[in-house]
Amino acid sequence: MGLLPAKGMQEQEEQKASASPEGSLREIWKWMKLTAAGLLLVVFIHQYFFHFSTVRGISMEPTLVEGEWLFINKTIRLAGMPQRGDVIVIKRNSEEERKPVFLVKRVVAVGGDEVHIRRGRLYVNGEAVSEPYTGTPIEDGGFEPYTIEEGHLFVMGDNRHRYASHDSRSFGAVPLEEVVGRAEWIIWPLDKWRRL
Repeated sequence: MGLLPAKGMQEQEEQKASASPEGSLREIWKWMKLTAAGLLLVVFIHQYFFHFSTVRGISMEPTLVEGEWLFINKTIRLAGMPQRGDVIVIKRNSEEERKPVFLVKRVVAVGGDEVHIRRGRLYVNGEAVSEPYTGTPIEDGGFEPYTIEEGHLFVMGDNRHRYASHDSRSFGAVPLEEVVGRAEWIIWPLDKWRRL
C-alpha cells in the first residue's frame, strides 16, 4: 500500500468529517449562523438606511398613483432637514385605527416659514409658490397665515381637489420626529421608474 500525499489525506479527513453526524451538524450550524447574520443585516439596513413602500390612496396624484412602489431614503434626518418640495413619508398615530399610519406628502414649508392659502394658491412667506406637480388649484378653501414652528414641517398632498388629501391643513405641522424618510424613486411599475 502506497502513502497518500498530505493534500489527499487532508481531503479524505474533511470528507469523513462532513459525512459524520457531527460534521453535518457543524455544516447546518454554519449555514444557520450565516442566514441569521444576513437577516440581521437586512433588518438593520431596513431600520436605518432605506426601505420600499407602496402608495395607497389618491392624495399624491398626479405625482404618485396607488400601487406604485417607492424607494425611501431613511438617512435624510442624518444628512439634514427635509427641504421644501421633498416628498416624504411620515408616521402618525391614528386614534381611529389605534395603530401608526404612514402618509406620503410633499413638504411645502419648513420651520420659520409662514403659510397662507388664498384663492386656490399656496403662499409661503408672502410669495406665491409655483407648483407644477399639482393638477388643479387648491379647492378646499383658504387657510389663514400660519407660522411653522422650528423643528416642524408643513406638508400637503399634491392632489388639490376638495377632500382629496388629509394633511397639515387638518392635523397641523409635523414634528421632524415623525419623518420616516424621503421618497427618492418610483421603482415599480418599471415603465414609471423615475426620480422624484
